[in-house]
Amino acid sequence: MEASAPNLEVIIVSHGAQDLLRRCLLSLEEHPSKESMRVTVVDSGSLDDTPDMVEQEFPGVHLVRRGNIGFSAANNVVLAATDAPFSLLLNPDTEVHEGALDSSLARLRNDPEIGMVGCKLVLPEGGIDHAAKRSFPTPLGAIAHFTGIGRHSRALESLSQYRATDLGDDEAGEVDAVNGAYMMVRAEALADVGLLDESYWLYMEDLDWCRRFWLRGWKVFYDPSGTTLHVKGGSSGKRRGYKQEIAFHRGMGRFYRRFDAENSPMILNFAVYCGIVAKLGLSLAITAVKGR
Repeated sequence: MEASAPNLEVIIVSHGAQDLLRRCLLSLEEHPSKESMRVTVVDSGSLDDTPDMVEQEFPGVHLVRRGNIGFSAANNVVLAATDAPFSLLLNPDTEVHEGALDSSLARLRNDPEIGMVGCKLVLPEGGIDHAAKRSFPTPLGAIAHFTGIGRHSRALESLSQYRATDLGDDEAGEVDAVNGAYMMVRAEALADVGLLDESYWLYMEDLDWCRRFWLRGWKVFYDPSGTTLHVKGGSSGKRRGYKQEIAFHRGMGRFYRRFDAENSPMILNFAVYCGIVAKLGLSLAITAVKGR
């Protein structure tokens, strides 16, 4: 791993999840890019000895220690300073497979109009993480997704649209959005679009970034020729706590208000915001019951 001027900057934001981060870093050692790369871990306020583990076991990894400043802000620490032509945002609960990094790099190099590439995310049990490719949610699509109706294999496309079901899991193509667990971007697009929005503390920042890439004329591309294991919820917890639930629903509201509310009828906006508040209340109640 090169100390300076790499072709690829890999950024991992960690908040605990020490064992998962260790496996992630080991996967990068086992399946590095054929091009020069630098790995930076931004520790965002881990309460355990995760940053010490990185220093002791992975001396070739650049470590940045910060407080719990949030996913966007922690990634921006590196994105704002990197001199690499390509950067990869990688979650600590992932393990890259052989050839994944170079598949994404090749896709970006072969099409200068692509600003961001995501890969195929596979779950530990062998299935696909359908969040690897997504469409920007419609109000109907969001309701169907969260109620589970849109996740059914026989759901109408209008109900399953959030999962970008018009594109096959093994089919490469343009999508509205890829998942923040694995997002590779080119420097020119980053300079044009800007950094992640730090108003999102956790969740929805990846969807927001993809939307802004498209608005600036940069393609977002799903490339399943590269695969990465994703222990979904491994770094943030499979069950969201109160603070995470509030951040998630606040992010939903911010995303809708930023991109859709202005061109939507007032009654629809009212219904959407009421729906988000109702869902937040239900989610907090479920969290309280499960936490007992």
